[in-house]
Amino acid sequence: MKSRLVWEQSGERTFVVVLDAGDEAFAAITEFADKNRLGGASLSAIGAFARATVGWFDLRSKTYRPIEIDEQCEGLTLLGDIAVGDDGRASVHLHAVLGLRDGSTRGGHFLKGIVRPTLEVTIVETPVQLRRRKQPGLGIALIQP
Repeated sequence: MKSRLVWEQSGERTFVVVLDAGDEAFAAITEFADKNRLGGASLSAIGAFARATVGWFDLRSKTYRPIEIDEQCEGLTLLGDIAVGDDGRASVHLHAVLGLRDGSTRGGHFLKGIVRPTLEVTIVETPVQLRRRKQPGLGIALIQP
């Protein structure tokens, strides 16, 4: 993984992060956010994966139902945010639309993906930290503005 701070002013920072083949994207982005103490940011990314898993949130069971993509796929759009979780660490929330070889797509909550060949991530930090708190009735953590 390579990264560069490309802009900084009045408490805002913009980073470009480039993941390498073999990196697990969700873990790498979370590690970067923790290392740089990002607590209120938006992010977008494009690239590709050797394999990936997205999920569909089942409100009844309060769990993500995994959708496995066990083939090379294009990260057409990855969008999300970073907040501070209940544990004080970075809490990354990403959604993805992934393109398959036949032009079809799979999408959902991005759970994991092994990068191949690269993933280009842009992170824009705000000067205000956001808190993500677990919602017992839902089983997930939501941003509390």
